[in-house]
This record gives sequence, C-alpha cells and structure tokens, in this order.
Amino acid sequence: MVSHSELRKLFCSADAVCFDVDSTVIREEGIDELAKFCGVEAAVSEMTRRAMGGAVPFKAALTERLALIQPSREQVQRLLAEHPPHLTPGIRELVSRLQERNVQVFLISGGFRSIVEHVASKLNIPSTNVFANRLKFYFNGEYAGFDEMQPTAESGGKGKVIKLLKEKFQFQKIIMIGDGVTDMEACPPADVFIGFGGNVIRQQVKDNAEWYITDFVELLGELEE
Repeated sequence: MVSHSELRKLFCSADAVCFDVDSTVIREEGIDELAKFCGVEAAVSEMTRRAMGGAVPFKAALTERLALIQPSREQVQRLLAEHPPHLTPGIRELVSRLQERNVQVFLISGGFRSIVEHVASKLNIPSTNVFANRLKFYFNGEYAGFDEMQPTAESGGKGKVIKLLKEKFQFQKIIMIGDGVTDMEACPPADVFIGFGGNVIRQQVKDNAEWYITDFVELLGELEE
C-alpha cells in the first residue's frame, strides 16, 4: 500500500497522464448519448451499466450495443453538432497545467474516436495522443461495424495502450485517471490509478482506488503546491 504523500509525489513527477473520457473528461457516456440520439436509449444504457460493472466482456458489450444503435456517419456528425459533449469542470485547467509542465496528456477511451477527437481538440490534445474505437461506415454512410483490431475494443485494452506508451516513449511514470473498472484495471502497467467520481460514482472503484477524487480542483491544487 503506497502512502498518500507517495502517491501525490508520483502524480507531481509523472511524465505522462492518461485520462478516460466518458464520465471523466466529459460528463456524459458517449455511447449512451449516441443511443439516445438514435432512439434506443433504454436498452443500451442497461448494457453500458453491466459492461462498466465488469459483468460482460467489453468487446461483447460494445458489439451488442452498436448492433442495436446502428449509427450512421451522418447521425454521429449531427450528434456532435447538436449535442456536443460537456467538459467536466476543472479538466481544461488541469490539462493545460500539465502541458505547461511538459507532461504528455493522453485520452484513452472505450468510446468512439470521432467523439473523443472532438473533445481532444477542445483541450489542445493532439489527435496522435488519442486512443479510442473507430466506427466503420459503408460508402453510403451506413454503419458497418467497428475496428476490432484497436486495443481499446477489448477488455484490458487500456492497460495495453499504457504498456505500448511506456515502450514507445520510455515513460518512467504514467498516471491513469478514470471513473470505471476498466481504468482501474490499467494499473499496472500504469504506476498510479486515480479514481474519479465527479460525474458518476462506481462503488467498486471508490472502494478499491488508493486515491479517489470527486473534483479535478484537488489535482490542480497538488500541482500548485
């Protein structure tokens, strides 16, 4: 068990910080918003709840939910235009402060790249630092599945991305921040996991995270000290 002061030191000396996106960097769950927009909200949010609790393998849950939603390219574009995701209070300042300290910031999401890249652009995070699932469309714009080769498409995918980042950039200390079980499971290979409950509290994460916060202001405060 690492002491809280040790965890704080690790956070303040990290060379990379990875954030989950849905219910962490943004207030919504992207897939639920897409389901709502496509008129199949109730069935899909129940599946999301089961997937987030770790009851269903991630890829199976994603396949099942997308088969129900069947989002077209046009629907995804309209969702972003008409209902853009809301950034969680404090995240813009936190990301900006980390970048000022030359800390690399990554977004690692089980959600969709088109939505996550939109969020990344609002936070001045380059698209090369985005890891998320790619939707596939036929030439007429209809839904054609998703890229199953992306590491984020399966259980344990976030840990695979962090391992890859360590190998590629020789990062010594990577912090993972997120609200879900899939984020917590990415530590290790992440050196520290910080559970986030500012939008939704997942009991399993709250009970098991060594460091649990409900407001990004707390992390900003650590960097200011």
